[in-house]
Amino acid sequence: MSSTNIRNPGSALGEAVGVYLERNLHTLTNSLCDKLGYHYISESPIPNKKKLLLYDNIGIPYNIDGVITNQGLQPIILLEYKYIRYKKHNRDKGSWLCTAHPQLRNRYETVRSSIAVLGGSWSKSSITMIKSHDINIFMIPFDYICERFSKVGIDFNWDEKDRDTAIKSWKTWISLEEKVRESFGQSLLKPIIKDYTSCLKKILACSDEREIEKIFIQLITNLGERKGYYFDSIKSAIEFLSDLNPNEIINLDEAITLLDTPPVF
Repeated sequence: MSSTNIRNPGSALGEAVGVYLERNLHTLTNSLCDKLGYHYISESPIPNKKKLLLYDNIGIPYNIDGVITNQGLQPIILLEYKYIRYKKHNRDKGSWLCTAHPQLRNRYETVRSSIAVLGGSWSKSSITMIKSHDINIFMIPFDYICERFSKVGIDFNWDEKDRDTAIKSWKTWISLEEKVRESFGQSLLKPIIKDYTSCLKKILACSDEREIEKIFIQLITNLGERKGYYFDSIKSAIEFLSDLNPNEIINLDEAITLLDTPPVF
């Protein structure tokens, strides 16, 4: 591919990071699933369909990067791989994750965990937002990616408006042999490979015994007000519902106002 027909070389190189990152994660995850007796799926299992689409309870489709299933093709782990160079895109990509994965878990009750491998520049607030939706995160920092690029003679840490460096870096990238690019892609996984594989093994460890770990009850009034409660046992949840006074669900003297300070995580 010639650099002359690339309109935005910076974006093209960023896209290459995403492609090689995802490709190597597919290989790693597929190999692990084969050993443990699970299926790793990154394309539709339906004939003549390519995109891996999972649907929520009202039929909205979500294009997922990967899913680990049991032998009956029931999903066990939802997987997402996201690379972002600039933090200004955090909310867009992060919000999609926070919407898609919880909605899908509401439909596919066999899902045990959601995992997101995030590469590049992610703000603390975006990471906190994603974690709050019970999504496990594995980070590949932007500085580490820049360091790996420097090993193959590429300056990846250019300013957003520095087109000259972006063009030069793209030309260097396309001049590299494919085996060098493949080695680069494999090296991107170094910061996460140990913890990532350990996490997958732990989630997939077979256990027929199940216990109720947490109960969440959401109360919705006829006025549309909502309040949620968490319990650590069935007994405590039943006791709460037995003693419930509907008129005490919303206490205006204690309800949060616009002047209250935000919670700290």
